[in-house]
Amino acid sequence: MKKEIIFAILWLTVINTYAQKNSGYWQQHVNYKMDVFMDVSNYNYKGSQKLVYTNNSPDTLKRVFFHLYPNAFQPGSEMDARIQNIKDPDGRMVIKTKVDGNEIKTSRIKNLKSDEIGFLNVTDFKQDGKAASAKTVGTILEVTLAKPILPHKKTTFTLNFNGQVPVQIRRSGRNNAEGVELSMSQWYPKIAEFDFEGWHADPYIAREFHGVWGDFDVKITIDKNYILGGTGYLQNPNEIGYGYEEKGKKIKRPNTPTLTWHFKAPMVHDFTWAADKDYIHDIAQVPNGATIHFLYKNNPKIIENWKKLQPETVKVMEFYNDFVGKYPYKQYAVIQGGDGGMEYAMCTLILGEGKFDGLLGVTTHELGHSWFQHILASNESKHGWMDEGFTSFIEDSALNMLAAKPVDNPFLPSYNSYINMANSGKEQPQSTHSDRFDENRVYSITSYSKGEVFLAQLGYLIGKSNLEKTLKKYFADFKFKHPTPNDIKRTAERVSGANLDWYLTDWTATTNTIDYGIKEVRDLNGSTSISLERIGRMPMPIDLTVTYIDGRTENFYIPLRMMSFTKENETPLVKRTTLPDWAWAYPTFEFEIPAAKNTIKKIEIDPTGFMADIKRENNIYELK
Repeated sequence: MKKEIIFAILWLTVINTYAQKNSGYWQQHVNYKMDVFMDVSNYNYKGSQKLVYTNNSPDTLKRVFFHLYPNAFQPGSEMDARIQNIKDPDGRMVIKTKVDGNEIKTSRIKNLKSDEIGFLNVTDFKQDGKAASAKTVGTILEVTLAKPILPHKKTTFTLNFNGQVPVQIRRSGRNNAEGVELSMSQWYPKIAEFDFEGWHADPYIAREFHGVWGDFDVKITIDKNYILGGTGYLQNPNEIGYGYEEKGKKIKRPNTPTLTWHFKAPMVHDFTWAADKDYIHDIAQVPNGATIHFLYKNNPKIIENWKKLQPETVKVMEFYNDFVGKYPYKQYAVIQGGDGGMEYAMCTLILGEGKFDGLLGVTTHELGHSWFQHILASNESKHGWMDEGFTSFIEDSALNMLAAKPVDNPFLPSYNSYINMANSGKEQPQSTHSDRFDENRVYSITSYSKGEVFLAQLGYLIGKSNLEKTLKKYFADFKFKHPTPNDIKRTAERVSGANLDWYLTDWTATTNTIDYGIKEVRDLNGSTSISLERIGRMPMPIDLTVTYIDGRTENFYIPLRMMSFTKENETPLVKRTTLPDWAWAYPTFEFEIPAAKNTIKKIEIDPTGFMADIKRENNIYELK
């Protein structure tokens, strides 16, 4: 081998190594070890926590912050104040009464008694064995460190904590409406995320959460009659039993009034569990994939539905594995608990009663969160649409796959919800912080429906095949990396070659709307002139279909100039003509087709409905 070639290989190796080490991306890492005792006589718990924190940032940290979520469930908390002041409080968190014929909504937190509230107290906080100053401010613990944590250094925090499980109001709680005794979500002192934007120590006001990836080693001691499920792999299954024991192994429980359940969970940013004395525990296996645990009440009204749910959940996980990317953990749990449906690391807590379609829909949605919230994990407080919307997109894709009669546009209900909101005058930009929306309904539609439309409409822009490739590449490139909105945009650009900065800006950072119309159709002595107009601020490429009286159809495609892109013809059996591009600054666009006006039956902009035009009535021109 020539010296020049050897030198070139060595130089490339140096460059690649330097690029990886200096790519600019970093994230913190945590290693939790917790030992917890739950007193089921009064729903108080106490525990110890050892947390090894690795500062991979370029910053020297002099303070750290922990979330103390249970403190939200106290009269006078920020969550209580928000319930009392928002225009349309979450129905699960209020008591409804009639006064003089008017419905009055009162915060359920407002009148909680001392034995019904939630709390989480931290004592004896130390850093590497030295006392640190810790101050509780609502749902946040502010810690002034005994010594700064230098860049790329580790430190060890130790602390003791005691808490009380609140009555079930929102997510975490005891004795919910379906009789589940313990839903233990967001229950422990959890260190806040610190990233390139700084600390994310948001107070808990009922929205979602953000966390640091790491490894959890958790021991939970509880009355021996309780059955647990949740995050992590059980380390002592043959001592516990309850369906967790290894096949063919004898259960060897200690002769004590309590059992200690030992779980380990690698590379998660959350740890959740639920417990009840009356759980049925079933197991289903995904072919070449994860084991799915189902824990639900031994209630004759729901058993049939929960049995029926199991093979369908397996199909959904197989679909997600193929559609987005392989689920990286060996286990997932679907657990009856909580107050609706909520995603957690390696599990979900859902309500278990009601009709089967509702049960399947909630399970499909919450399972989908594992990909977007617990493997990709965008900051939901700032970009809720990236999780809720993208999860809704794959949920509707999966349910359409399971449907007896699949439809061409399974996202249409979300389009309609978004369009109704856009026309209501109440819309706020998707870039609005989740806690800052004026109404819960607007937050929900913005995050779920408009977030779902972001992806479905991206398929309209770059083509369905490119959209599917984008999802796979996005997951592969950004799993365990907390992607931001720019990351999904850049992934779509890399896959398709289109310029999409305008799309991300207009759709997520403004309330600009799409409204195109057919302005005029004129007969030109054997040919037809069609004039289109852009009425809304937001630009789009245009798919247009002409239907002739003899039944033939013909498609016309008008590229958007700022995209610098031409979409593939997705209906090759139908003739498509690509017209000159349309620049946004021009309010109208005119073109001619070589057919007499009297041979045309209908002209329609975007007959598929994948463009979120807020006034579709001017998209159709029918000739009489």
